[in-house]
Amino acid sequence: MEKKLSPNLTLFALAINAFAIGSTEFISVGLLPLLVKSFHVTLAQAGLTVSLYALGVTIGAPLLTVLTGKWNRRNLMLGIMLLFISGNLLAAFAPTFLILLVGRILAALAHGIFMSVSTVIAADVVEPSRRASAIAIMFTGLTVATVTGVPLGTFIGQQTTWKMSFIFIAVVGLIGLIASSFLVPRNLPIPGKVDLKGFVRIFMNKPLVMSFLITAFGYGGTFAAYTYLSPILAGFGFSASAVVIILIVYGIMVAIGNTIGGHFANAQPLASLMKMFGLLLVALVFLFVTVLLGNTILGLSAALLLGLFAFMNVPGLQLYVVELAEKYVPQDITLASALNIAAFNIGITLGSTIGAQVTGKIGLAYTPIFGAMIVLLAILLIVQMRKSESVESIDSMSECEE
Repeated sequence: MEKKLSPNLTLFALAINAFAIGSTEFISVGLLPLLVKSFHVTLAQAGLTVSLYALGVTIGAPLLTVLTGKWNRRNLMLGIMLLFISGNLLAAFAPTFLILLVGRILAALAHGIFMSVSTVIAADVVEPSRRASAIAIMFTGLTVATVTGVPLGTFIGQQTTWKMSFIFIAVVGLIGLIASSFLVPRNLPIPGKVDLKGFVRIFMNKPLVMSFLITAFGYGGTFAAYTYLSPILAGFGFSASAVVIILIVYGIMVAIGNTIGGHFANAQPLASLMKMFGLLLVALVFLFVTVLLGNTILGLSAALLLGLFAFMNVPGLQLYVVELAEKYVPQDITLASALNIAAFNIGITLGSTIGAQVTGKIGLAYTPIFGAMIVLLAILLIVQMRKSESVESIDSMSECEE
């Protein structure tokens, strides 16, 4: 029975778990106003529920990958979802803001190891030509969470209390746990003990280090603005219920962008990423201009455009690191994948922290333009990477001719 599980079923199981994890990752974006009222904290302090979560993923991905290298992959998935459920229940019943943050960090640790392991599984269970698409299918769980999980959780919080939002997420996590027990095969390859020298090999490799920086800046720039999307939309005059509807449409745009990104990144991920980041940069600048103008229609258009390009880069970023690891450090692919998951969340921490500082010291309106500046750094790094690859290609051809 185990051997008959198709790759598509495995990807479906990973997507269900990713849906649960994606729902809790971004739920705070919709709940920020409620948390501010409930705990009497500032908007910037409430933003810690996003930035500290990302920091927990950053630490959890490489650390737990090292500690669980010998674990059976199915058992590991079950353990991950149990930790995830526990963190969300702790957040739901948190008597203080500090305890809420602790619950968020526990859920984040589960998130980190899940994304690290599941990305490699997704890439391995399909033929090489479909790897970016397979990663995109797994990440579809995250995008569907943005479409349905986050707005639904936000709606539940608005109609009842923010605590019920986290209980809702815990229930979704339970469904993910059950899905893992049935759909994740028992006989998946076990990487074995992670060689700690792999950290040295990876961080001594310039292309891999640059790819991590591209991930952090390119993905993280969005979060300077996205973390505060609910109050930005409220500033345009949209009601709380209208914001929920907009978040649903925003999530649909994210899902479309993620699918398109996976398709185009299959062949030439770096060239595709250059175009995607360029479009993201334009979307952030457009949002900044519309906030300054205060035009509701243009503001809505800009927010949805941001949704289309915000996460389009994810499959390409992850596939590119896996390809580099296969080329330069084939024995450390799982660890390189984990470190790139960490880079994604360093980016979220960077973006949301800068967003908090900008909100507190300059004003909410300026968060998109600072996000655009961060994305610009990723574009400049890609330009440098492409120059290096061209030189390397010329050197290889010269050696062949000799």
